[in-house]
Amino acid sequence: MPHDAALVATQQPCHICPIKERAVCSHCGGDELSELESMKYYRRFEAGQVVVWAGDRLDFVGSVVSGMAGLTQQLEDGRTQMVGLLLPSDFLGRPGRDVAAYTVTATSDLLLCCFRRKPFEKLLIDIPRIAGRLLEMTLDELDAARDWLLLLGRKSAREKIASLLVILARREAALIKRRPEGRIAIELPLTREAMADYLGLTLETVSRQMSALKREGVIELDGKRRVIVPSFQRLVLESGDDSDGGPLS
Repeated sequence: MPHDAALVATQQPCHICPIKERAVCSHCGGDELSELESMKYYRRFEAGQVVVWAGDRLDFVGSVVSGMAGLTQQLEDGRTQMVGLLLPSDFLGRPGRDVAAYTVTATSDLLLCCFRRKPFEKLLIDIPRIAGRLLEMTLDELDAARDWLLLLGRKSAREKIASLLVILARREAALIKRRPEGRIAIELPLTREAMADYLGLTLETVSRQMSALKREGVIELDGKRRVIVPSFQRLVLESGDDSDGGPLS
């Protein structure tokens, strides 16, 4: 772990945690939460700061409380490719694996709720609900990866950008157990350059398509990182998916 990561001293009670409905501890009861609360600690990373480099030892696991991180992999010729995103409630690290498979970089100011890896691995045995929830999250992650393969391989540039906005909107709504609908606001913790990298597009294409979506009233831009969507259903249609998230036939 980078030595300049900021250790956050203040502890946030688990029962008021903003990700408590979707995090790895979401199925835990009172006594189990108390045990987790006694073990956890927070770390902050500034936008652009590396959380861990691929191949380095990762001695902790944890959940994203706020912000976003990108997962990147480097090819032999030095090129890098963003292969995933960690959004609020997503889990960082793999029990039983002490080496990071990908480089993890904060794409916005990032807050992690962390546990030392070895004690957490013991918790998976002592508290089966955590192990069960982690399995659910892993399967959800697999489904999301398959959906992303479809997006990268079959969708147009416009659909890719709309799809990313839909994903972010649905995740934000899920944290508060709501369905995104009507007029909504989306926090976009990615620069245009990061969006281009993640979507397999050029920076010029991302800027052009964002401008087109704005011009046609699909989105409104409020500063650099906030997107207003007048009609979520229209954004879903622009993504090429139906209202349930599946591709249109």
